[in-house]
Amino acid sequence: MLIQAAALLFALIFLQSKFAVVYVTLIALSFIIVYYIINKNFNPAFKLAWVIPILLFPIFGGLVYVFFQAQLGIRMFKKALAQKVEQTEGMLKQNADILNEMDNDNKHIGNLARYLHNYAGFPVHKNTSVTYFSSGEKEFPAILKELKNAEHFIFLEYFIIADGKMWNDILTILKQKAADGIDVRVIYDGIGSEMILPDDYEKVLQKYGIKCHIFNKLRPFLSTAQNNRDHRKIIVIDGHTAFSGGVNIGDEYINEVKRFGYWKDTAVMLKGEAVWNFTMMFLQMWELMNDCNDDYLSYAPYVHYDGKFESDGFVIPYGDSPIDNEPVGKHVYLDIINKARDYVYITSPYLVLDNEMFTALTYAAKSNVDVKIIVPNIQDKWYMAIIAQSYFKDLMMAGVKIYKFTPGFIHAKNFVSDDTIAVCGSINLDYRSLYMHYECATLMYKSSAVKCIKEDFINTLEKCHQVTIEDVDNIKLPIRIITGALRLISPLL
Repeated sequence: MLIQAAALLFALIFLQSKFAVVYVTLIALSFIIVYYIINKNFNPAFKLAWVIPILLFPIFGGLVYVFFQAQLGIRMFKKALAQKVEQTEGMLKQNADILNEMDNDNKHIGNLARYLHNYAGFPVHKNTSVTYFSSGEKEFPAILKELKNAEHFIFLEYFIIADGKMWNDILTILKQKAADGIDVRVIYDGIGSEMILPDDYEKVLQKYGIKCHIFNKLRPFLSTAQNNRDHRKIIVIDGHTAFSGGVNIGDEYINEVKRFGYWKDTAVMLKGEAVWNFTMMFLQMWELMNDCNDDYLSYAPYVHYDGKFESDGFVIPYGDSPIDNEPVGKHVYLDIINKARDYVYITSPYLVLDNEMFTALTYAAKSNVDVKIIVPNIQDKWYMAIIAQSYFKDLMMAGVKIYKFTPGFIHAKNFVSDDTIAVCGSINLDYRSLYMHYECATLMYKSSAVKCIKEDFINTLEKCHQVTIEDVDNIKLPIRIITGALRLISPLL
């Protein structure tokens, strides 16, 4: 990658010094690109992050933009994904009676459900129970128990799989299940597990009878496709049981090892019809990488389940994609904030806000909604901590209350509001999650898990330090200067 970058820079400098026509052409190209970016319909922060460097370096800024944006691989993948979604959209039909029931109960929530079905492709379900886990170490025994009970298939899709107790215990079960003839499939991200697993680890799993694919494997080529990571956390078992949330497969997530203090995370287990949404997410991603055509209905919830599922409110597992120009995760968060009447409580490891999210949070607080946000006290990425604290004072001046989780790192991505609605998933409050990654989450309305998520938030507050204006004012000047530079390029971090 360094060689490619150096070669590109050398070529541009050479052309600049030798050919005046080329020199003028490159400057003209940069200004045309700036005009194009300004008039393009995407996030203003991304526009700013591109326009400033192009104007600062007009000789090669426009060419670099073209190099990164006009890549055939991204276009081909986008086309393939659109075709796959179109082919399978009939498998994710919305039950009209359930949607009407939501409308009659709360038209605002009914509209949100309609948006998730029409623009993300995921319907709302009943006949689903939700179990909330307030930590990775509480989720882990449940995962092992359900994996041991698997009789037909197991699907895993994770951003990170790391060698250690958690993965070794899971892998022991997966190997036995594969040997018993059960369909076991694993997807893990090529960068999330880079430097953690061997380069050819998929072949190791395949030797055990476990089907495996690496999503977007890291390659030594300059490409914006490297930014689009599979950040999802999904386990599907026999079509009727699923796990999802913020917990990856690594020992820090269950606090077997200590990284950045105590690692606070959350997850949910679904049993019932809503699992179908997660099953479809996995199969769509699997087929894009495997070029196969599964019989989707053979993985439906009732195929391997006899009896009636317990109903616990309304449940919508949903996914988000960076290449469909629809920021589903962001819109769900904004909807919850904008429609909150009494409170909205948020936990997120990163707080990198665009203008819409900042405005929504501050307006809610100014409107007498109790807005509380918990962020880590010990960060895994120092620059994300610096950027996050740059928003604190303005948020607090508007009435938003910020808390730092003093025991260590909080990785949970939860929203809960008004004792009725909550989200638990993989979607952070930063540009990568909201715009660049493949993500997933579970929205719950009038589910018993909503109360559990609220109680967990309140209990977590007891382990937090509330940030004050004085805390922010005491930040040293060099840090403030660095923060300004980082805020400028935060959409690219």
